Amino acid sequence: MELGEESPQHVRQVLLFFVFLGGSLVCSETRRYSVAEETETGSFIANVVKDIGSGVEDLAVRGARVIFDDYKSYLWLDPQTGNLLLNEELDREALCDLTEPCILHFQVLLENPLQFFQAELWVKDINDHTPTFLDKDILLKISEGTAPGTSFQMESAQDLDVGKNGVQNYTLSPNPHFHLKLQHSDKGRKYPELVLDQSLDREKEPEIRLTLTALDGGSPPRSGTAVVRVLVLDINDNAPKFERPVYEVQVPENSPLDALVIKVSATDLDAGINGELTYSFSHVSKDTRKTFEIHPISGEVHLKALLDFELVQSYTINIQAIDGGSLSGKSAILVRVVDVNDNPPEIVITSLTSPIPENSSPEMVVAVFSLRDQDSGDNGKMVCSIQDHLPFLLKPTFKNFYTLVTERPLDRETITEYNVTITVTDLGTPRLKTQHNITLLVSDVNDNAPAFTQTSYTLFLRENNSPALHIGSVSATDRDAGANAQVTYSLLPPHDPQLPLASLVSINADNGHLFALRALDFEALQAFEFGVGATDRGSPALSSQALVRVQVLDANDNSPFVLYPLQNGSAPCTELVPRAAEPGYLVSKVVAVDADSGQNAWLSYQLLRATEPGLFGVWAHNGEVRTARLLGERDAAKHRLVVLVKDNGEPALSASVTLHVLLVEGFSQPYLPLPEAAAEQAQADPLTVYLVIALASVSSLFLFSVLAFIAVRLCRRSRAAWAGGCSVPEGHFPGHLVDVSGTGTLSQSYQYEVCLTGGSGTSEFKFLKPVIPSLPPQNPEKEESHTFLNGFGFN
Repeated sequence: MELGEESPQHVRQVLLFFVFLGGSLVCSETRRYSVAEETETGSFIANVVKDIGSGVEDLAVRGARVIFDDYKSYLWLDPQTGNLLLNEELDREALCDLTEPCILHFQVLLENPLQFFQAELWVKDINDHTPTFLDKDILLKISEGTAPGTSFQMESAQDLDVGKNGVQNYTLSPNPHFHLKLQHSDKGRKYPELVLDQSLDREKEPEIRLTLTALDGGSPPRSGTAVVRVLVLDINDNAPKFERPVYEVQVPENSPLDALVIKVSATDLDAGINGELTYSFSHVSKDTRKTFEIHPISGEVHLKALLDFELVQSYTINIQAIDGGSLSGKSAILVRVVDVNDNPPEIVITSLTSPIPENSSPEMVVAVFSLRDQDSGDNGKMVCSIQDHLPFLLKPTFKNFYTLVTERPLDRETITEYNVTITVTDLGTPRLKTQHNITLLVSDVNDNAPAFTQTSYTLFLRENNSPALHIGSVSATDRDAGANAQVTYSLLPPHDPQLPLASLVSINADNGHLFALRALDFEALQAFEFGVGATDRGSPALSSQALVRVQVLDANDNSPFVLYPLQNGSAPCTELVPRAAEPGYLVSKVVAVDADSGQNAWLSYQLLRATEPGLFGVWAHNGEVRTARLLGERDAAKHRLVVLVKDNGEPALSASVTLHVLLVEGFSQPYLPLPEAAAEQAQADPLTVYLVIALASVSSLFLFSVLAFIAVRLCRRSRAAWAGGCSVPEGHFPGHLVDVSGTGTLSQSYQYEVCLTGGSGTSEFKFLKPVIPSLPPQNPEKEESHTFLNGFGFN
């Protein structure tokens, strides 16, 4: 295999290895192994277990690998035995040409922790090539005047083998004119020279044929032959002479084909054919002949093939000038190849970790890669970098190996992936750059708890709902991904242990929908609160809470309830009205409450039936029953009134109450309130009726009775002073005793004077007269009655 016919090199990825604690261990001692070329593939070379000081079981665990400097796999390491085996047949001539010894450098790499063991593989030569003369027919022109003892340099045979397998000896077929003499070059190669034993006589023998045989030192030896034709010429006593013994020239490696390398020149003092010179190469290799050519007449040397500094840095070309008389002059050309920056840097990724957990600690190794530039000097020096503002750092390790490590913790919720561009630039002119892009994904960890869209939710539910009614939803989101973002909803134990939450509501664990499990009663439960939890499916699971308040809305499901007069089936309550009462006289007051709230508890009163229509009226908003006109003698003494109490719900519910009114004689004439004042008071009354205020009104009536009883007792004690007189408590009743609301109690603007008369063991109401302390004098009675009837809404 010829060196120039090598197949293109392919960059191979080095198997995965990791850097332990940011460093590596390199063994300084270099192991040496040897193998003969053309040894069969799979042959045993050596066992490295003892050399690396590790057990066989560690080789597989630590991922032992063999890496040559040119990234080719010449050897294979069996991790089960530690044997180094030949991975392919080696051709020493293709690997090293004429270089001896032929050494291939490699490293044995162990991971966890990372260790490098340097070693050398010596490829030994075998005698697999036969010596070959480049010219099978060698022509020598020797003047007949040549003196005995003159030597004539011959072309040496080429043998690709080296050492003792190279050309070791030459022999010449027996003849009376010449014998063979071996010469040694400065590189240790042997070449033959013909030495003239006796003078030639062209007339006797114009041409002499000899057989030149080259022998190598192999066992058995190989040989090659060439025919030497000696033409005897006339005397030529001047040999050619070059201007310089050595020509030196520098040629850039990017020079084009047929470029002029140098022009050499020699002179010969002879004339005629003996002075005509022919230039040629002498003792040059096959590669040199393929790369350069010399013009035989002009002496110009041109390029036949492109130069490559990375393969050959210099050439030594032996040249000769031969005149027409076969005399020659010798010189040499030293061609130095000048490197140009024609090789971009190479990046080989040997290890890559993706995805990366977002909770990875700093200094985690993400990628391992190596760099190579085949140029030399500044052209082969490299600078490696990545983009700024990335949470990664580049760290050099061993030789041209680099590691990409994390600089700080990552956050998948902020950035899910990173595109890292590794840029390698050499320092040549012009600078060449290579970029390699890698995509690093960030994997999720459960570091975000679910978050509710609201910290608290308020839901409204009308009472008497149907069971399993959807009443609302809660929602929570989780910034994590996958199972870490799957949210499960649940009810939390209530703070109030008396609240039967499990029987009131339920929640869909998947979507957060809330359902009422049974019908609710506003009058029993107006509102309740409970907590809901949202838990993700990460490990460990994270959760959050939110407060849900359910407000039960009232429905009109309760009829008004009459507190006064009582309707308990006992003797009916009879109201006494003096026949002298004027229009607007307060007969009684219907007091009712409604268990509902809001609009459903607004009560209105109306007179449904009466014994004598038009005689009595009911105030719609407070339930006061008053006379509508003057009482006459013809009016019946007993009257039955049916009052309807109706709420303002939809639909409206109602209740009725029956009043018995008895018209009697003997009561004092009451002072009637002015219609205008009554109308103003009616407008000032609130419409909302509350149960508590109604109870307060009943209490006021009770206290009023107690005060009346006290007044009677006082009248008994003081009747000696003024017989038939009456005692009136001074001052007004406390306001809270006659508090008014829309529930139907007495209006606050009405306070009463009570006159108690003494009798034989009994007391009774003498008269009941309303007092309006701040009211100015009024118009005549007829005008009062008319205005009163128009100002109050009687039914």
